[in-house]
Amino acid sequence: MIDSRAIIDPAAKIADGVEIGPFSIIGPDVEIGEGTVVGPHVIIRGPTKIGKNNRIFQFSSIGEECQDKKYNGEPTTLVIGDNNVIREACTFHRGTVQDQGTTIVGSNNLFMVNVHVAHDAIIGDNCILANDTNVAGHVKVGDWAILGGSTQVHQFCTIGAHSMCGAGSVVLKDIPAYVMAQGYPVTPHGINSEGLRRRGFSAESISLIKKAYKTIYRKGLTLAEAMAELEPVAQEDAGVAALVESIQAASRGIIR
Repeated sequence: MIDSRAIIDPAAKIADGVEIGPFSIIGPDVEIGEGTVVGPHVIIRGPTKIGKNNRIFQFSSIGEECQDKKYNGEPTTLVIGDNNVIREACTFHRGTVQDQGTTIVGSNNLFMVNVHVAHDAIIGDNCILANDTNVAGHVKVGDWAILGGSTQVHQFCTIGAHSMCGAGSVVLKDIPAYVMAQGYPVTPHGINSEGLRRRGFSAESISLIKKAYKTIYRKGLTLAEAMAELEPVAQEDAGVAALVESIQAASRGIIR
């Protein structure tokens, strides 16, 4: 299960059933959960904790020091959940003490070739980050979000749950939950209604979310006016409530 040509520090904690390919290097303070497969030529440094049943493909660099110039060798961490697929040449960096000190990746995500997840980022569950996507420091990506190939996300931005960003986009402000976006800089293009349908949202809730989107983006209201108009709807529908909450939590302002 562990190739004899791999280099594994004695302090690393490797669970039963882990596979590690040739020429991979596993450093101290690394914990790898049961059933995870590490391909050849992968480097994992710590402190890093990787959950169960992940697949990490060749030439990936996991848990390396971040690229923030303020980083000064502090023992920050990377935590990865379960059932993620991390394809070739991905780079995930540990956190910084200027933030939470931890980069967090959830479960059931697909990271395609050459994706970068920077320091202190938080990636939710069931996300897809396509080839060459770069997520800068302190970025938050909500559950079920999809980032098309070569998407570039500015530091401190939030990508809302169930949102979808088209290939080649540059994200400079927060994308609210459910919103489809595209461009440089990215602009809104409706609600990801097909994604919501596939994930079990009712037709009624999807209809209300669409109407809420029109209130925010099509009625010519200020954001404060739109939020006031949506408040009673949000009290009745959890989907609209999540959209409103994602806007209220925006730290960089939302795309409009």
